[in-house]
Amino acid sequence: MAVDFRIVIPARYASQRLPGKPLREINGKSMIEWVYLAARQSEAGEVVVATDDQRIADAVNGFGGSACLTSSAHRSGTDRILEVTQKLGWSDDTIVVNLQGDEPLMPSVNITQVARLLARADCDMATLHKSIDAAAAADPNQVKLVLDKDGRARYFSRSVIPFDRSGETDRYLGHIGIYAYRVAFIETFSALPPCELELAESLEQLRSLCNGYSICSELAQASPGPGIDTEQDLARVTEMMAKKAR
Repeated sequence: MAVDFRIVIPARYASQRLPGKPLREINGKSMIEWVYLAARQSEAGEVVVATDDQRIADAVNGFGGSACLTSSAHRSGTDRILEVTQKLGWSDDTIVVNLQGDEPLMPSVNITQVARLLARADCDMATLHKSIDAAAAADPNQVKLVLDKDGRARYFSRSVIPFDRSGETDRYLGHIGIYAYRVAFIETFSALPPCELELAESLEQLRSLCNGYSICSELAQASPGPGIDTEQDLARVTEMMAKKAR
């Protein structure tokens, strides 16, 4: 199914755990260039990097990408995406995929998949998940989710959900942090105040569920590699990408 959609890649320079993260080098290219290349391999009609830092914008323009400078006052990447949609004049029904700027190993098929899911499903947001075991589920950095029978998310948590009372469960749903939504919903979402659950879990997507909006999810077609938050993550991904290139 062909779907018309855009990709916005939020990229902030002032990462607390890895300053200058989007410009860190991985096998001869900056992290943001690798993410941009993955985005361009999807079926998106347009790819834009949203950044509040001129250094990142210059780097993106330098490798032939498209960058949009945004305010440094935004609370989240979603707010940054909203500014891009306004500056570029995208219509309310435009489908936008939020691809994180620290995901150089996100398969391009997943990017197209989440846009297609939003286009065909009756929901306000779309995302993806993967199957994980109990050991992975125990990590609070791996967000978990539970779904209803129609594939709508009922909750996301850093805790292990559902609780395994029998002690026999070894498969859980691990969230993959990629989203698709329409411009009109981005405007609605950005106007909502953070809710208590969102603040407790530090999970922005819970704001949608708190306010009665729906999030659909399906099993990702391909398992993404790890995102990058620390120096250790950077070293791990660099090694993985070097092996892949051999």
